[in-house]
Amino acid sequence: MSDQALQKLRDAIDKIDDQLLELFNRRAECAVSVAEVKRNDSDSPADAINFFRPDREAQVIQRIKSINQGPLSDDEVGRLVREVMSACLALEQPLKIAYLGPEGTFTQSAALKHFGNSVSTIPMSSISDVFSSVESGHVDYGLVPVENSTEGVISHTLDMFIDSDLKVSGEVEIRIHHHLVNQSQDVTKIKHIYSHQQSFAQCRHWLDQNFPSIERIPVSSNAEAARIASQDKHAAAICGLPAVEVFDLLICFENIEDLTDNTTRFVIIGNQDVDPSGDDKTSLLISTKNTPGALLALLQPLADHNISMNKIESRPAPDRKWEYVFFIDIDGHQQADNVKKALLELKQQSSLFKILGSYPKASL
Repeated sequence: MSDQALQKLRDAIDKIDDQLLELFNRRAECAVSVAEVKRNDSDSPADAINFFRPDREAQVIQRIKSINQGPLSDDEVGRLVREVMSACLALEQPLKIAYLGPEGTFTQSAALKHFGNSVSTIPMSSISDVFSSVESGHVDYGLVPVENSTEGVISHTLDMFIDSDLKVSGEVEIRIHHHLVNQSQDVTKIKHIYSHQQSFAQCRHWLDQNFPSIERIPVSSNAEAARIASQDKHAAAICGLPAVEVFDLLICFENIEDLTDNTTRFVIIGNQDVDPSGDDKTSLLISTKNTPGALLALLQPLADHNISMNKIESRPAPDRKWEYVFFIDIDGHQQADNVKKALLELKQQSSLFKILGSYPKASL
């Protein structure tokens, strides 16, 4: 390609960038105007107004992806739009998001994927602390892991919902890639490997094949493992790229997870119900008496009203020996007629019935 042709293309890109800048700022001006309308129409103080609308954001991303004609992929377009919305929302009301820390965890990555990089992410030392921070109003939303495709549910998260009044307002999925890292890339110096117990489980076969005799020490998070490795030349950590970057480590082996489609699902917890987006799911907490056929009878209303159940998990009831509570995810929003009828029947048959929330399905 000649220099003249190349310069012509660069000039065209510059003009498009100018147009994008103008459009970004026009969109930001609209967002500021929306915030002003909400303030004028509300009797509540500004910090009590709900500027973030998960249903509206999901609809915007769904619409943009549906009309995308490439060459950018639908997911790439969705991520770009998410960042634009995040920057615009920050002009209305900067969001504070609590997550299971420390900095550099997959949970922080999930928070930024869902809310964009214009929010403030605040690390918490435990899942309980994330719930408490949202309940107290110190943050707007919290983000906690709920299940992994390899190792199953995160029991602590499910147990927290039994006594909490918080709502599930969204979900996000993250493909999990684990890397073995240390200070030098010299694996002969490794005497200990640190990581979260879930990560050890997700890399068990690889570790057994490659480092069967090296001590494995579980810690509170992968980011904590990376911090330890950054201070001990004989330590290695299993962690993700964010922690590698935060603690300035070197990768010895990439993608050591046993399953290539290893994915963790996170849920967003907040205080508000979410309106229908058009592509939603509803999470329930239900308990029934321990009698023959009780679970079958409990789930029959879902089949009767043509509702798909995509997850069911059981946990021991905290105050009743040998009885269980069930966590169930179903397709549809609780305001939909068929879902509403099914939930009414479920409630009548349950000894404990709790709608954890209706929310948009993960869109990115």
